[in-house]
Amino acid sequence: MSKLLIPLVFVILQLVTVKGWTGEIHGRVVCDVCADDSVGPEDHVLQGAEVAVLCITKSGEVLNYQAFTNSRGIYTVAETMPESERWDACLARPISSYHEHCTHLGDGFSGVKFSYNYQSGYSHAVKPFVYRPVTIPMYCA
Repeated sequence: MSKLLIPLVFVILQLVTVKGWTGEIHGRVVCDVCADDSVGPEDHVLQGAEVAVLCITKSGEVLNYQAFTNSRGIYTVAETMPESERWDACLARPISSYHEHCTHLGDGFSGVKFSYNYQSGYSHAVKPFVYRPVTIPMYCA
């Protein structure tokens, strides 16, 4: 009797198992030193910048994530959940730059909305968020 029960339990467990889904969102935060909207040798990444990512799942749940950039200016948000609860649409927006010389958010960089239609294991790259200095250095003129 136990020989029949073990395969039956295994089949039931396979039917009950929920298929998992993993997603990732990442991006970069930079300082546009000359405020010229182009990347040059004077520009640099911002470590410790704060970014918020708000996602709505397929079931309508709202998830709010907070991330900080690493030494390469990159932030990452990742989540593993059931396939039925996966992200549907997200909004990434910069919150603050803690760099003492580069604290003003560049024009048009208040946030990025996007649909998240990726299969499990894939990631979405958000365009860089750009901060500018309070005063532009003389060598930029």
